[in-house]
Amino acid sequence: MASLRGILFIFPLLLATAHSQMFFPHPVFGGSNGKDGKLHLPGITIRNPFAGSDDDDDRDIFKVNDPGGKPPLETDYKGLWELVSKDSGANAMHVNLLPNNKVVMYDATAFHMSTIRLPNGECFPFKTDQGAEREDCWCHAVVYDIDTAQIRPLKVAWDPWCSSGGLAADGTLVSTGGWLRGARTVRYMRTCDDCDWKEYPTALADSRWYATQATLADGSFILVGGRRSYSYEYVPPEGNSNPQAIKFPFLDETSDLDENNLYPFVHLSTDGNVFIFANNRSVLLDPKTNKIIREFPVLDGGSRNYPASAMSALLPIKLYVQNADVIQAEVIVCGGAKPFAYGLAQKGTFIPALQDCNRLQITKPNPMWKKETMPTPRVMGDMLILPTGDLLILNGAKRGTAGWYLADEPNLTPVLYSPDKPRNQRFKELNPSKIPRMYHSASTVLPDGRILVGGSNPNAGYNFTAKYPTEMRIEKFSPPSLDPGLDVQRPEIMVESSEATLAYGEKFSVQFKLATLFVDKSDIKVTMYAPPFTTHGYSMNQRLLVLGKVDVEQALLPGVHNVEVMAPPTRAVAPPGYYLLFMVYRGVPSEGMWVQIK
Repeated sequence: MASLRGILFIFPLLLATAHSQMFFPHPVFGGSNGKDGKLHLPGITIRNPFAGSDDDDDRDIFKVNDPGGKPPLETDYKGLWELVSKDSGANAMHVNLLPNNKVVMYDATAFHMSTIRLPNGECFPFKTDQGAEREDCWCHAVVYDIDTAQIRPLKVAWDPWCSSGGLAADGTLVSTGGWLRGARTVRYMRTCDDCDWKEYPTALADSRWYATQATLADGSFILVGGRRSYSYEYVPPEGNSNPQAIKFPFLDETSDLDENNLYPFVHLSTDGNVFIFANNRSVLLDPKTNKIIREFPVLDGGSRNYPASAMSALLPIKLYVQNADVIQAEVIVCGGAKPFAYGLAQKGTFIPALQDCNRLQITKPNPMWKKETMPTPRVMGDMLILPTGDLLILNGAKRGTAGWYLADEPNLTPVLYSPDKPRNQRFKELNPSKIPRMYHSASTVLPDGRILVGGSNPNAGYNFTAKYPTEMRIEKFSPPSLDPGLDVQRPEIMVESSEATLAYGEKFSVQFKLATLFVDKSDIKVTMYAPPFTTHGYSMNQRLLVLGKVDVEQALLPGVHNVEVMAPPTRAVAPPGYYLLFMVYRGVPSEGMWVQIK
């Protein structure tokens, strides 16, 4: 308390001293010669009203360091890999972070093996391909505690091998499709401490193996494609079944000899329409009329979907207090393989993966793909949006395609992609992992900004002696924005003093701590992140929103600040549900706070 009184006593004197120095020449202006016309004090810059015309910001007297929006704090930090678990129990083929800070990980049941048994001696009966009756006593799904690395076994009966999923508005994980008996299944995993899967094996009209699930503006799900399922359907309410699917010839047209159009990239645009990319073509579907309303230019260079398995994301959506009638949305697609790569890989020839990144502004009248080049080729990689708005590219291989035994030369080096930098400065290679993460690996962004990385099983069953063995270890990767040297500049959201329930188009406030005394709203951004369902190199339903800021106020206590933010304007921009909200100061993110928009 004494130290606080001291700060409050000294602070007015500091301001008075600064005020008096504004009107008299003093060496502290501009360092030794005063040429920049500013008073420099530790952590503070005060504009000199007598400065010349080269000071182009006269709107505010008090700024943090320099007037106007300042660039991100620079760091040479290239990330840190940490091994946090030696055995995930079930291979992390599919992962999704839940709003209770647990990650659900699951594998196929078809292998009838894992490294952890079902609790209480429980087993499931099954028949072999030869008709012999057997029992499966192994666990194929777990809940992983991101803080303690403890796992809780789950029971899944209807095989979710190569399935899809996403979070419902209430935080429930909804999993769809899978293999054979699981192909028409919808599963529900809620967030209670002892919840387990609830499964409905006849909910879907068509088989959905390698299909994509995407959240729509009303919070419901569209389910697109799957092996030999040239259709889409909407996930029915729990307990109901779809009588039939909707034929979608586009998927038939984009399937070639090796398919190359499974796990299509599906993104909800900011106007409520659905962008669907398969192989090398893309369309915009109106989910209200079930009509294709637009076809985009062909993306040349190769194939992009399973087994060619490129990466794709919707770039951060930038919002303002007053938004334009059309809120821009841009898609990025990186990597992949040549159309014939899968066939060659089956013969033991692994050709180089694609090395390009391609961006398309899907809300523009006549968009064209804009091409860039990654530092290295990559197939089966993951692409995650970080709280800062940068993208992290990791995992995968440099040669071959997705599938068992069909790739070589693992790509161990993550790449940071900064979409707003000049074209020749967007890619930055980071510190490599020592663990190959190829087919059947996955990753997810955690509330503390680190990346949880697991899985990799490019072999039939669980094989721990293969060239690229079944991988049960779990890592966490800290990207450059988590440089320990930047910790002094890291904001801290005061959760108890911030609003966590949001309403569309309405203001809300977030209180945060920051060592800097004065904060300009141009130096911070507030982002909202929808945690994705990640499998087979694609993070479904991933979305980052950069929110419009109304004002930043300095609270009574030094170092405590309050920012007034505008919630997303519509459900098409941000479907209802749970998001991680981050405060980012000059490129340095806080830990995320869970918010829900209804």
